Amino acid sequence: MNETKKNTSPVIKALLFLALLVILFVSGVMLLLPNNNTFIASSGDGKVALVRIEGVIVSGEKVVDQIEKWADDDSVDAIVLRIVSPGGVVAPSQEIYTAVRNARKQKKVVASMGAVAASGGYYIAAACDKIVAMPGSITGSIGVIMMFNNTYKLFDKIGLGSVVIKSGQFKDTGSPHRPITKDERALMQTAVNDIQTQFVEDVAEGRGMEQDLVRNLADGRIYTGKQAHKEGLVDKLGTLGDAVSLAGKLAGVEGEPDIVEERDKLGFLEKLLGEEYELKFPFSVPMNLQPGFYFIWPAAI
Repeated sequence: MNETKKNTSPVIKALLFLALLVILFVSGVMLLLPNNNTFIASSGDGKVALVRIEGVIVSGEKVVDQIEKWADDDSVDAIVLRIVSPGGVVAPSQEIYTAVRNARKQKKVVASMGAVAASGGYYIAAACDKIVAMPGSITGSIGVIMMFNNTYKLFDKIGLGSVVIKSGQFKDTGSPHRPITKDERALMQTAVNDIQTQFVEDVAEGRGMEQDLVRNLADGRIYTGKQAHKEGLVDKLGTLGDAVSLAGKLAGVEGEPDIVEERDKLGFLEKLLGEEYELKFPFSVPMNLQPGFYFIWPAAI
C-alpha cells in the first residue's frame, strides 16, 4: 500500500505542476489580448448604438458620456436606450434626460423598456423620440419622493442625544435625532411639489403631450407596458429587437442594422472565467441611499 502511494505521488505532483503552467500560460495570453470595448452584436445594414441604463440611478456621468459619444459618431445612425431601472436620484436622471434631448438634435433615439423602467427610468425614456415596452414591463410611477431616516426614539431608549447649534430655523431639517416639525414638513413638501412640476413639464415636453394630461397620470401609480401604451405614455409594444428595428427605420436604415455597444473593459477574472463568473442581480441597489429627492419606485428597492 505504501509502495503504491510512493509511486503515484510524483505523478500527481507532475500533473498539478503541468496544470499550473497551463493556467499561467492562458492567463498571460488573455492579459495580452487587445481589449476592445466596442462590441458589434450582429451583422446588418446601418448601425444602431445600444446604451444600457440599469439599476438605481445614482450617477449620470457614464451614461451621458456614452450618449454624447454615439451622438457625435458619424458611423452610427441611431441610438437605443435599454432601460431596466426603478429610477433614482433626481439630478442624475435630469442630466441623462438633457443628454438625450440634445442627442435627438443629431440622431434618432428610441427607448426600450425591460422588466422595470419606472419613475426616473420613465423620465429618461420620455426624452426619446419613441418608447417601446413589453406588455408586462412596469413603468410610470411619475412622481417625487424624499427619504430620510428618523432614529430619535431609538436613541431615547438607549440614552443617546445630540446637541445642535444652528444658524437658522431650517438648518437641521431632516435631522434623525428629533421629530420633524410642521414648518419643516411644509418646507420639504414645497420642494417636492416643485420637482414634481419639473417632472411633469419634462415628460410633457419630451412626449409632446399636454401638461394637464401628464399631470392626471402623475400620481405615482405604476402602469404595465400595455396600460402605458393605452394612456399614450408608450408608443409601441415590443422587444429590444423591435426597438432597434424602429430606431433604424426612423434613421432611414434599410434592413436590419448592426448593434454597436460600448462595454466595460474586462478584468483579469472576467477574461479568465468569462463575464458570467460574477453573480448578477436584477438591480444594482445601493444599500444606503442617502437622504434626498428621488424619482424612484420604492417597491423595487
